[in-house]
Amino acid sequence: MSEGSWTVAYASPAGTHSASVNSVCWAPHELGLCAAAASSDGSLSVLTASADGGWSVAKIERAHLMGCTAVSWAPPTPPGSLVSAGAGAPLVRRLVSSGCDNLVKVWECKAGGWGEAPEAVLKGHTDWVRDVAWAPNLGMPRNTIASCGQDGRVLVWAQAAGGAWTSTQLGDFKGPVWRVSWSAFGNVLAVADGTQAVTLWKEGPTDGQWQQIANAGADA
Repeated sequence: MSEGSWTVAYASPAGTHSASVNSVCWAPHELGLCAAAASSDGSLSVLTASADGGWSVAKIERAHLMGCTAVSWAPPTPPGSLVSAGAGAPLVRRLVSSGCDNLVKVWECKAGGWGEAPEAVLKGHTDWVRDVAWAPNLGMPRNTIASCGQDGRVLVWAQAAGGAWTSTQLGDFKGPVWRVSWSAFGNVLAVADGTQAVTLWKEGPTDGQWQQIANAGADA
């Protein structure tokens, strides 16, 4: 192999998905070499490398009946943890997915495999959910997820101490919103929308309201 050239190290088995794969996301490194994928066939797949160099495939069938659009891993440590998972904190294996059924869903892996987590179905969008992203939470007291959709909405979902998820809507994007992405510390959210703009948002320190702090768009 010449320097700088790339070769295929692994390809998921034929039949893993029966329609387009729309999203793929590596797991946090504490969980090992593992990736999750979301497909228009409505399923999620989790690919995990084994010590012998092989890979195993776990499927979450019928995750979103009209098709899955995106998937994102939860942080590997519980909310509020100030240490890495490698320092003795229990590992968290959870995913969040979005779909063409207007839903966001949370999944967790336990002894019996992957299944819906408690309080798993998050309803707030009125059209396809295009993207979803779980925020890093090292030291933070809660879980936080961002979702965006064809309905022009960006929702920030929060869950404290394993309770119910609550949502806050950000602004008015006046058209479809395509992608959301968190900063490394999970305190700034980047949003890409159909109006040729990328905006940055941050939660207020006292009132809990999300405010736009930057706009890189055609009208900026």
